[in-house]
Amino acid sequence: MGEKLYRSLTASGAGSIAVGIVVIVTGLAAGVVAIVNGAHMLINRKNITF
Repeated sequence: MGEKLYRSLTASGAGSIAVGIVVIVTGLAAGVVAIVNGAHMLINRKNITF
């Protein structure tokens, strides 16, 4: 019984770490894209005519 619980907790912990890493990488990528798009908007604001 104890061994089965230990294996289950080990797999659950490893899965949680993997999901956490994916969330961090996705967040960083979204942040970089937002910064790059914002910089492009600031650079090209002279070309906007109303």
